[in-house]
Amino acid sequence: MSKKIIAIVPAAGVGQRAVAGSSTLAKQYRLLRGKAMLRWTVEALLADPRIEQVRVAVSPSDAHASGVLDGLARTVCRPCGGETRAQTVLGALRDAALPPAALVLVHDAARPGLPLAALSRLIDCCLDDPVGGVLAQPVPDTVKQGGQPAGDDRVAVIKTVSRDGLWLAQTPQMFPAGLLQRAIETALAHGAVVTDEASAIEHMGLAPRLVPGSVRNFKVTWPEDFELMEKWL
Repeated sequence: MSKKIIAIVPAAGVGQRAVAGSSTLAKQYRLLRGKAMLRWTVEALLADPRIEQVRVAVSPSDAHASGVLDGLARTVCRPCGGETRAQTVLGALRDAALPPAALVLVHDAARPGLPLAALSRLIDCCLDDPVGGVLAQPVPDTVKQGGQPAGDDRVAVIKTVSRDGLWLAQTPQMFPAGLLQRAIETALAHGAVVTDEASAIEHMGLAPRLVPGSVRNFKVTWPEDFELMEKWL
């Protein structure tokens, strides 16, 4: 295989929704079975030998990452994080200075349960795709749109939304480096909302591929998610 593949893990945030009580420790450094979540996540990416390097992008003031990642092969920690996820990924792309045709997988620091089968499936499907793609799962539940009806102070059901064709996006999300950098730069310049890398690609009028993910690859978001994730690891 001739295409260079690297992974970027944006880890400059705190993850406020997952912080329990008075803890100020960013969620990626919370322990799962005695090991920091960020280390679990990087190890999951390293499980596929086609990934040449994992680049963890942290805040310039981060004092934890280097110790957490100590001893991991093919892994570097770079203080190029920004205020938002999109800015952090963009900073990591600029810092890496990759050839435009290189392939980049961006993976959430809070998805330590990524199975090797799902990771390898994404790479296999997107190696020769000119746009790239994302791991995702079809929405299995009934979807309700909530809001506050007139004269009602409750949050209530406004309507039921058809789940046909709806998918829950996961990570990694895999795109050519040059395309992804250009997409994020363009989206940010236009003031577009960039919630993940695919949304920046979509802003360019392109359609990323949907690749089946895994229920194990859920994002640790709420305090109770830590206990659930520990059961999977």
